[in-house]
Amino acid sequence: MYQPLAFKVMERFLKVWFALKEDIIKIQHNCKATWFWVNKSKDYNFLLIMHEHLFVFKKL
Repeated sequence: MYQPLAFKVMERFLKVWFALKEDIIKIQHNCKATWFWVNKSKDYNFLLIMHEHLFVFKKL
């Protein structure tokens, strides 16, 4: 199951009077589904995620 932790963090900041100025999405270029990572993801029960979020906030 995928837990969208980035958006949960964003919600917490919005609740304490921060405004979201920008959401920068960083693509993971070296995240490949090679046999090595496919096996590791199955062994340790994690998903290969292809991007990350960088939120830029402004204090209100």
